[in-house]
Amino acid sequence: MGLGKVSFFPAHESAMAEDCASEFESVAFPHAAGLLRYALRLAGEKTRAEDLVQETLLLAWRNFHQFERGTNCRAWLFRILTNVHYKRLRQSGQHPELHVEEQEHALAAPEKVSASQEMREAFARLTSEHRQVLHLAVIEGFEIREIAELLQVPQGTVMSRLSRARASLRTALQARTMAAEGNL
Repeated sequence: MGLGKVSFFPAHESAMAEDCASEFESVAFPHAAGLLRYALRLAGEKTRAEDLVQETLLLAWRNFHQFERGTNCRAWLFRILTNVHYKRLRQSGQHPELHVEEQEHALAAPEKVSASQEMREAFARLTSEHRQVLHLAVIEGFEIREIAELLQVPQGTVMSRLSRARASLRTALQARTMAAEGNL
């Protein structure tokens, strides 16, 4: 009795599973880097972000039969990631909003800070809703309609949040520039 490849499924089901796996890899895996970037913004630390992405891809694989071929897989994956993140927050009793006062020491900047550091600090001062919309639009390149679907809010809300986030960022960076010029 020879030892060969053991299969728990009939040959036609095994071939279908391999086709499904191949399709999943080709449509989902190209978005892993973007998912990780977004997860880093949501979770704040690399290990938690990696766990979020891993759970997202696992859930996407398990529910791939629900994915409608020809639709936006990227938006579908980001929606799953967002849901997983908020589910974890609810389970842990945490709130998605971090208040600036609680992080004041981390946001206090020395006299001369690089432009990228200034941008990170200004970004961190935004509300979580504004950070989320700005990240999805500017960094991930989602359209207003896609962000609205992803966050399950009206398009007008996305446009408003995006506008306010940009204005807040602009104001924070201009104030910082004027303060730096005054110290020269």
